[in-house]
Amino acid sequence: MNITHVFSLLGGLALFLYGMDLMGKSLERQAGSRLQKILSRLTDNPFKGFLLGLAVTAVIQSSSATTVMVVGFVNSGIMQLHQAAGIIMGSNVGTTVTSWLLSLTGLEGDSLLIQLFKPSTFSPLLAFIGILLFMFGGEKKKGIGGILIGFAILMTGMTAMSDAVSPLENEPWFTELFVRFSNPVLGVLVGALVTAVIQSSSASVGILQALSSTGVITYGSAIPIIMGQNIGTCATALISSVGTNKNARRAAMIHLYFNVIGVTVFLVLFYGLNAVFHFSFITDVIAPWGIAVVHTAFNLGATALLLPFTGLLERLACLTIPDDEKKEKFALLDERLLNTPSVAVEQARSVTSEMAEMARSGVLQAMSLTHRWDADLAQKVREQEKQVDRYEDALGTYLVKLSGHELNHEDSQQVNTLLHTISDFERISDYSVNLLLSAQEIHDKEITFSADAQEELSVLEDVVQDLLNRTTEAFRQNDLHLASKVEPMESVLGELARAIKARHIARLQAGSCSIHYGFVLDDLLTSYSRICAHCSNVAVAQIEVAQDSFDTHAYLSDLRHNKAAEESKAFQRRVDRYRARYRFPQDEAAGGGPADKKEEF
Repeated sequence: MNITHVFSLLGGLALFLYGMDLMGKSLERQAGSRLQKILSRLTDNPFKGFLLGLAVTAVIQSSSATTVMVVGFVNSGIMQLHQAAGIIMGSNVGTTVTSWLLSLTGLEGDSLLIQLFKPSTFSPLLAFIGILLFMFGGEKKKGIGGILIGFAILMTGMTAMSDAVSPLENEPWFTELFVRFSNPVLGVLVGALVTAVIQSSSASVGILQALSSTGVITYGSAIPIIMGQNIGTCATALISSVGTNKNARRAAMIHLYFNVIGVTVFLVLFYGLNAVFHFSFITDVIAPWGIAVVHTAFNLGATALLLPFTGLLERLACLTIPDDEKKEKFALLDERLLNTPSVAVEQARSVTSEMAEMARSGVLQAMSLTHRWDADLAQKVREQEKQVDRYEDALGTYLVKLSGHELNHEDSQQVNTLLHTISDFERISDYSVNLLLSAQEIHDKEITFSADAQEELSVLEDVVQDLLNRTTEAFRQNDLHLASKVEPMESVLGELARAIKARHIARLQAGSCSIHYGFVLDDLLTSYSRICAHCSNVAVAQIEVAQDSFDTHAYLSDLRHNKAAEESKAFQRRVDRYRARYRFPQDEAAGGGPADKKEEF
C-alpha cells in the first residue's frame, strides 16, 4: 500500500461522511413537521416508545441525532425521563438500517440481478436522477434529489474506501493488528474511541465494513469492535447533556447504561459459550453483511433483554445523578434542537402558543378587574406580563438562530409567522396592564358607569373576549379559516367603540354623565381597540405568510374595498353577521332581537 492508496482512502472517507451527512439532513428536511408529529406521540408504554425511536432513527438515519433530540426534549420538559428510555432503545435498532444498506458493497457474483444491486451500478444513476431533481424540481423534488445525491455519494465513498484498503490484505502488520483486536477489551476500546471521535456509529460501522473487503478481518476481531462502537455512540448524547438539567443528563446516562450493560452481557455470554462450544466461525473472514448481522443482532438482543427493565435503568441513572434540594427549571427553548430544525420550529411554535395563552388570560383577568377589584389577581396579571416579555426575548433570539439553519418551505413559513406574531402577543399582554391601571383607577376613585354605559361596555367586552379566543385558537391550530374571521370582527369592534364614544358625548351633553368618567372610558376603549388590532395583525400574518406574501396594507385594502373579490364579499357578509350578533340592548329593543350567539360565521 503506497501514498496514493492513503490519499484515495482519505478521499473515500470524506465522500462517505459527507454523503451520510447530506442524506441524513435531506431525509430530515423531507420529513419536516411529520417528524415532530411522530415524536409528539409520547407514551408511557416502553414498547411503543421503542417503536417510536426506531421509526424516527430509520427516517433520519442517525441514532445520535435522535438521542440528542431526546435529551433536548427532556431538558425542555416536554418529555419525561421514563418516556425517553424506550425511544433511546429504539434508536439503537433504527440505526442498523444503514449497515444493511452499506452491506450492498459486499455483493459478489456475475448474475444480472446481483450486478444491478451493486452500488457501482446504481449509484451513478441515482446521482444523475438526484441532480436533475435538485436542479430543475420544486422544493419537494429538490429534497428527494438531495436524498438520492447523498446516498450516491455515500456509496461512492464506501466503494472508494474499499478499493483503497484492498492492498492491505497483503500487509503483515495489518493482519497482525486485527489479530490483536480479537482481544475483547482492546477491540471494545478501539471501537468506542473511533466512534466517539467521529460521533456516528453508522459511520464507524461503515468504515469497518469497508475494511472487511481486505479479507483480513474475522468475526473474532470484528465482534468486540462492533460492541465498542455501540458504546462510543453514547459520546454525542453525553456531550450534548452538558449544562442541562438533571433529568436530561439522566437520559444521556440511560443511553450509556443500556449499551454498557448490553455489551457486557453479550460479551460474557458469547465468550462463555465459545469457551464451551468453541465456535468455528470465530476465525472465519467476516463480510459486510456479516457485520450488519452482528450489529443488528446485538441491538435487538440488548433491547429484548433490557426493555422490560426500563424502570431499573431509570433508577440507576437517578442514583448516578441524585436529586438535591435545589429546584430546577426546564429550558423553554433548547438550542440542542436547532440541529433538527423541523423539531425546533415546532417547539418554538409550542412556546409561542403558551405565550399567546398567557397574553389572552392576562387580558381577560384584567377585564374582570374593571368590574371587581382584587389586589392578588392584579399582581398575577403584572407577573404574567413580565413572563410574556421574557418569552418574547427568548423566542426572538431562538428564531433568529433558527432562521440561520437550512429550512424546508413549510418550516420557513412557520418561522416567518412566528417572527411576525410574537411582538403582537407581547403588545396584547402590555395592554392587560393598561386595563389593570384603568381598573385600579375605577376602584380608587369609586367610579360607577351609568347603566347604559355598563351595558355597552359589556357588549364590547364580549367582542374582545370572542376575538381573543378565536385569534389564539386560530394560531394554536394553524387554522386559516378561523383566522379569516378575526378581521371582520375587529372591524365591528371599531364601529362599536366609536358608537360608545358618540353615546358618551351625547350623555355628557345631556348632563347624565361626568367628564371624569369619560377619561377612564376613553382609556378602556383605546386598550380594547389596540388589543383587537394586534389580534388582527396575528391573523393577517398567518394568512399572508401562508400565501408567501406579507403586505398587510395591500391585503386589508383589497379585503375591505375590492367589492368584486370573493374574499371581500365573504368579509362583508361576516361583518354584517357580527353587527347583528353584537348589538347594544337598547338597539335590540328598537330593531328586534340579536342573532343567535352560538351561530358560527
